[in-house]
Order: sequence, then structure tokens, then C-alpha cells
Amino acid sequence: MATGQGGGAELAEAGDSSPLTAAWAAIRTGLRRDCGARTFDGWLKPAELGDFDPDSGSLELIMPSQFMADWVRGHFGERLQLAWRTTLPIVRDVRIVACEGGPRPAPLLILDEEPLPVERKAAEAAHPRPAFDPRYSFASFVVGKANEVAATAARTLAEAPTVTFNPLFLHGGTGRGKTHLLHALGQRFLDLNPGAQVVMMSAEKFMVEFVRAIRENDTIGFKQRLRSADLLLIDDVQFIAGKESTQEEFFHTMNEIINAGKRLVITSDRAPQDLDGIAPRILSRLSWGLVADINAADLELRYNILLAKLALLPGISMPDNVVDFLARRLTNSIRELEGALNRIGAYALMTGRTIDLAFVEEVLANVLRANQRRISIDEIQTRVADHYCIRKAEMVSARRAREVARPRQVAMYLSKQLTPKSLPDIGRRFGGRDHTTVIHAVKQIEKLRASDPDIDAAIRLLTRQLEG
Repeated sequence: MATGQGGGAELAEAGDSSPLTAAWAAIRTGLRRDCGARTFDGWLKPAELGDFDPDSGSLELIMPSQFMADWVRGHFGERLQLAWRTTLPIVRDVRIVACEGGPRPAPLLILDEEPLPVERKAAEAAHPRPAFDPRYSFASFVVGKANEVAATAARTLAEAPTVTFNPLFLHGGTGRGKTHLLHALGQRFLDLNPGAQVVMMSAEKFMVEFVRAIRENDTIGFKQRLRSADLLLIDDVQFIAGKESTQEEFFHTMNEIINAGKRLVITSDRAPQDLDGIAPRILSRLSWGLVADINAADLELRYNILLAKLALLPGISMPDNVVDFLARRLTNSIRELEGALNRIGAYALMTGRTIDLAFVEEVLANVLRANQRRISIDEIQTRVADHYCIRKAEMVSARRAREVARPRQVAMYLSKQLTPKSLPDIGRRFGGRDHTTVIHAVKQIEKLRASDPDIDAAIRLLTRQLEG
């Protein structure tokens, strides 16, 4: 992605009609209010919008000099990332860069920040708040059969005065909402317990900080910080597999938290019994609490998630048939759904084109190809035979009785609709029949679908089952 003033100039020409320009204006207003006029005018006001990459969701903010870029990145980088993600979710990453060839201003122009009140500084020093993402709340978490138990357990642990399970172990594949629930739980717990101490870190960071504490001879400080937490949140525990000294410390930390009546939440991509390289006593301790899995989202949940995400994208209008298309075709993860939606929204905003099926297929061509599930004729024959309660062997038999012929025609029709096989190939898989037999079956089922609601309902059901 190019760096420089070109992207900023294009956006500036768009005026307030550009969503990026409008979002930047709102963010600047908020920053000036929160940081104070002096800090804002000295450091943040000179920032200009740079290039935006719709594919990655990466936006450049251009500073007049390298010194200012480094300073703003170090002092306001995370705040700017969060502000953009909250205001305009299609922006997922903010890069603070220097204008090429720009002047280097005097480094001591403004180095002092607006001081915090003494009381607030003391409170934040005593109980630093984790960098929770405000987008990840219980209100924005869409609940379905696949995640109902995990969502209910997380909310209970966050809100209940006392809980009957501890720790809470959430597991599921990548992009199914574990991190969302972790952030939602932590924020809700702090809302209800403002003076509480909450610590959130990945298992990898736990390991890195523990090793650093050993190197710097500060293991007591490390232990005290974690074990004094009222709520400890550990993400991706599978990363400490095989790390014996880290696991030893992790086990004792778990015991201290649980025995003190504090709350512990751990996530992983696998269930405890499937974690290789983790000490048995840790796995046993994890299993003492509540183990809640997050399964792959079904069609209904994917559809509802898309509707919820769309509501957060201002200026994006998507017809129902496109939402249904995305819910059916993108089945890998919630993260993939959200990424696809952001990409569609970004391209629509930048090109001004209407979102329809043709536009979506063009923008998501690579994603859709990767998600293309290969449905086999054998799979279709099995599913149709089970639906009509006949033997699968009847699909290739010479019998012409109605109770066999009709399911066979349905299976041929679905083979034509759901597989790339040619008509002769399909005929051969149904007992060596001619391609004209397949054509007749397809036409017959098409005619019946228009006149017989039962046949149409059966085709719809079988299609949903075969597409996952």
C-alpha cells in the first residue's frame, strides 16, 4: 500500500460525503475533548488521512515528520486504533506514518501531556484497566444453539454475586467468538465491580512475562500481580503446551485464584482432554469447573450475525438475498463472515456501486472459491435415500416403481444443481443411465417444484442439509 499524500488528497476531495472523512472528523472531535486542546493541537491536529486499503481494512494517518509519527504512535496508537474500529468498523488497522520528505520540527515543541487528576492517576496505577475492545460486549454477541451455553456461562460469571463453577473453560475453533466473550465478560464484571482488579492476557504473554520476571529477578512481582486479580482472563492456553516451567507457574496461579474465591476464565481452541503437551494436573483442574464449547455457527446463527453486523455499518444497504447468500456460502468462521462483510462495505463505499449478488461474487471471488464445498453425487444419493426411506442401492437399480423413481429423479436434479458434473457423468453414476434420462428427471422435478409444495419443501430441506 502506497504511503504519501495522494490518498489524503482523494479523500479530502470527497468532502463530508466520504465515510472516512466523516469518521475522522468525529474522532478528532473526541480526541480534542479527551486529550485537551494543547496536546491535540500540538500533536494530533496535524495528522491527515492517507491511503485506505479495502482488502485489509488498513488506513494510514500521515504526520508531518518522522519524529511526530513516532511520538503519536507511542502515545496514541492504541487509542486511535480503538477509535477507528468503534466509529467505522471497516477500518481494522491504523498505520501512523511520516510524510515523505517532510520537515523535522523542534522535538521539544510540546512534550508535557495534560496531567490526570491525582485521584484518577492513583486509581489507574493501583488497578490498571485491560485494553478491552468496546465492540465486544454481551449486547453485540449474537446467541444461537452453537454458543448458547458458553454465552450464558460467561454472563453468569460476570454478573452473579457467587458462582457454582470456577474456572470457566471456553473452547472452540478459530473465529467462533471466544475472544469476544472474554472481552464482554471482563467489561461487564468491571461495570458491576468498579474497584475490582481484572487481568487479561494471552497464555503466550503469560509465558513471555514469566520468563522476563525470572531474568530480571522479579518473580515475586509477577506472582503478586496475577494472584491479586479478582478476575483473571487467559486466552489461548494451548500455547503453553510443552513449556514445563511456565506450566508449573500457571498451575500454582490457577490454584491461588480458585482457592481465594476469585474468578478464572480460560480459552482454548480445543477441549481439555484434547490438549497435548499440557500437564495432567492442569487438565484435571480445568475440568473441575465448567467446560463450555462453542460449535460452528449454523445457517440461522450466521444469518443473524450478518444482520447484527450490518446494523453497525452506516450507509451500507444489503438486500435479503445477498445476506442469505453470504450466510450459506461462508461457513468457516464468524471472523470470516465479519471480514467479508467489511470488505463488501469498503468496496461499496469506495466505488459507489450497489450491493447485489453480482457485486458480492466479484468482490469475494477468492473467498467464495475457498469456501466451495465439494458435494459428491454419492453424498446426494445417501441423503436422498435416507430422506425417502429407501435403500441407497435403489438409486442405481433398474426398478421404475414410483416410490423409487421419484427419489432417484430428486437425486439426479440435486446432482445437476449442486455438483459440476456433466449430464453423462451424472447418468453413469445412476446405474449407467443415458444423459437424456437425467434431462427428463431435472425437467420433471422443476415442474413439480412449481406445482407441489411438498416436493419443493423436500428439495429445499435436502439442499440445506447438503450445503451444511
